[in-house]
Amino acid sequence: MNAAVASRPCFIVLNAGSGRQVADATADQIRTLLTDAGRPHQLLLAEQGRDIPRLAREAVARAQAADGIVVAAGGDGTINAVAQAALGCGQPFAVLPQGTFNYFGRTHGIPQDTADAVAALLAASPQPVQVGLVNDRVFLVNASLGLYPQLLEDREAFKARFGRSRLVAMVSGLLSFLRERRQLHVEIEIEGETRTLRTPTLFVGNNALQLTQIGIADAEALGRGRLVAIGLKPVGSLAMLGLLLRGALGRLGDADQVVSFPLRSLTIRPPGGRRRRRYKVAMDGEVTRLPSPLVFRIAPEPLLLMVPPAAAKDGATAAP
Repeated sequence: MNAAVASRPCFIVLNAGSGRQVADATADQIRTLLTDAGRPHQLLLAEQGRDIPRLAREAVARAQAADGIVVAAGGDGTINAVAQAALGCGQPFAVLPQGTFNYFGRTHGIPQDTADAVAALLAASPQPVQVGLVNDRVFLVNASLGLYPQLLEDREAFKARFGRSRLVAMVSGLLSFLRERRQLHVEIEIEGETRTLRTPTLFVGNNALQLTQIGIADAEALGRGRLVAIGLKPVGSLAMLGLLLRGALGRLGDADQVVSFPLRSLTIRPPGGRRRRRYKVAMDGEVTRLPSPLVFRIAPEPLLLMVPPAAAKDGATAAP
């Protein structure tokens, strides 16, 4: 690793929203590890999720002033919010994963254990990583509309009522799949070709590990500067549960009801020239409403991700 990179200060945004005691312990651990390594650092603690974008912008400003590294410590939503601020800032970006799935960190060889992740950061060097955009909002793993954003909202409502546990999340998800829902009816434009589509959900992936795990053969297209869209043909609730099982077994791409295709850009709007509307869109697990048309594309410049030496050597992180 370049000696200049090794001496850069780290400006770390840590999400405390999942529990103050856990966050304080994690913050103390990060401080101790970086201090022992002689690495300058500042830690910005987000008391609530809504504080993260502001603190991310502050971390970026401090990193630009000190030629430092912007660091996100948290789950996919935290990493997404900090990446949104860091994209295009000219400074390296690093992650200390704290979530459950951590597809982004795992894809780029970043350990989930905090001590191991800090050690990896200390040895890492910046590598370009492809970023997806929908209406200029960042997604590192996936973005979707239709069933999945609703499932996430249902899950949060269940957790607020019954507590945060895997059982609550599983029951919420099952009920969401069984509930009858309206199909999405949209007009899509893929690189100049327009068609109408009726589907319960539309998913755009930017993470080869996740797509490979659910059995989508087009995952390899991400290494060629593409995103991968997945659509489902209209199906009933029981068939939807069958598709969920196929995904868990890594065989979703084999199902006749599933269509996937690589793309550079995708535009979604209401069919037949209807007036603009707002769609619920889930980006890396966080739900927001965005106005149509929804434009999915690859960011014109990559994220400069701090990647551990072994992962960088494998070349899995390269952006076009």
